[in-house]
Order: sequence, then structure tokens, then C-alpha cells
Amino acid sequence: MLIACGDALIDFVPTRNAEGREAVMPAVGGSCLNVAIGMARLGAPAGFVGGISTDLFGRMIADHAVASHVDLSLATRSEHQTTLAFVRIVAGESHYAFYDAETATRNWTYRRGTIPFADIEAVHVGSTTLVNDQGAAETKALIADARVASTISFDPNCRPNLVKDKPSYLARMAEFAASADLVKMSDVDFAYLHGDEPYQQRARTLLGQGTSLVVITRGNNGAVAWHAGAGQIEVQAPQVVVADTIGAGDSFQAALLFALHKQGRIARQALKNIGADELRRALSFAAKCAGLTCTRPGADPPWSHEIHWSW
Repeated sequence: MLIACGDALIDFVPTRNAEGREAVMPAVGGSCLNVAIGMARLGAPAGFVGGISTDLFGRMIADHAVASHVDLSLATRSEHQTTLAFVRIVAGESHYAFYDAETATRNWTYRRGTIPFADIEAVHVGSTTLVNDQGAAETKALIADARVASTISFDPNCRPNLVKDKPSYLARMAEFAASADLVKMSDVDFAYLHGDEPYQQRARTLLGQGTSLVVITRGNNGAVAWHAGAGQIEVQAPQVVVADTIGAGDSFQAALLFALHKQGRIARQALKNIGADELRRALSFAAKCAGLTCTRPGADPPWSHEIHWSW
């Protein structure tokens, strides 16, 4: 199984009512839940680890995940309320306002011994769960146990409006990146975390620390990756009519993990030994899935039957 650990929430995405006035529409989201859903829809055995409320919105989240074939047996259900996020699109980028005090996600704790890591090929972590101290500490404890058998995937998916102490946050993200086998971030995240540092320089630093694969997604400019053996590889973004970009990065991440799983390259040593052609194919598949997600509103990653791809 491939699992994603982190946030599950409701996005209120922008739309228009019949009179043409601004309105919002609730949609299931949360970066890590999106990754689990993306992997499951493509056909991978996928599960979600994190807090899900038993309230109205929590039931929406659970029903949506189960309908997408995500295993929720490792999730924690509680009476704490669901995290809500209101989204506005500004200059093509999604901006969020979060309501996340005392929520099911914020109150999630890692239950040691409950996850059969020997049967888990990869664990993905990242996003809003890592902003607060408790979520970061619980995730670190999970990673410490998971690393024995599972590949660790990390996407910071930064939300600057939630960060109260940027120096501490930067140090925390650097620590998570150093513990990961696969690090993916958007160009916007990279700028927030690393400023004007060249992509290649940061990639070399991470590869030198033991990371196997570093990927930077750049919206319409595609993605570029660095691998110690396969070198630097760049893929183009598909040309699509964009509805919005919500969930595109999560869809890319899910599809990349699925592709590596499909190729038999998800295990730590197998990922270290991946060839350039295999890696380019995995990245191209991920870009295609992200592009399709952009054609529809909200985080709505593609199903396998929607992606025409020959493995």
C-alpha cells in the first residue's frame, strides 16, 4: 500500500451564482488526502492517515475518500470539527484562508504500532499538518518508524498565512526534506523556502544528504527533476484550458508516486537505481495528470480510465 499522512479538509472554492455574483462551493480537499485520492483513482492500493471529523463535513470527506477507493482504516475519526479553507484565485495562484482551531486534523496523534510499515511501500507527508508543533512532532515520530521499511515522500506545500515564526518553519521544512527519499515542491514553495537560490544548487544539497529524487513543478513551464544517477530531467506541461489550479500539485505528486509504484521503482533502493528514461516517463505521466486536474474546478484528480497511457 501507498499512504499519505496529513490534512483532510473542506475547500470552499470560488464560483458564480445564477446572477453572476461571487459564490463559493464546498469541495473535499486537503493536500495529503488529495494525494491519497489521486493514487487510489489511478489504481494503486492507497490509504490515508490523519484526523477526520464525524461532523457533517467529515462525513463528506470520508464518503468522498471511500468512493475514490481510499482505505480509511488507518485514519482517526473524532468529534473535533473539520478544517475549513476558503479559496481565492489571484493571478492564477490559489490563496487560502484557513479555519483550523481545535480541528480533527490538528488533534490527530500518531498511534505507534497501528501502521504495518512492512506492507507500506511509501509514505507521503507535507502541507498544513506540519505548520503546527503537534502535527510536526507526530509526523516526525511516524517517519522515524516508517523509514525502516518505507520510502518517504515530502511536499512542503507551504501556506505562508499559517506560519507565525518563519525561521522556525524554514528549519522544520529543511529537517523534513533531509529525512525524505523524494522531495517535490512548486516554484512558489521554493521561492518561499529558499529565495533566489538556484534550483540546481538546492537539489545538489538534498542529493548530498541522501535524497534520491528532487522535483520542482513550475506550472505552465512543466517540471524539472534531479537524480543522482539519472541526472537532470525536464518535462513539459500539457496545454490545457485551465478552470483552476487547485489540487494540481497534489495530483502531480500522486501520479508520480503511482508511476514509480507501477514501474517497480518506489522502494528506496529501486528509486536510487531508476534510469533516466523511466524517470522521464514517470514525470511526464505526472504532468499529464496534473494538467487534467487543472481543467476542472477544485481538487479533482483523474481516474485511470481518463488517462490514456501505455506502460
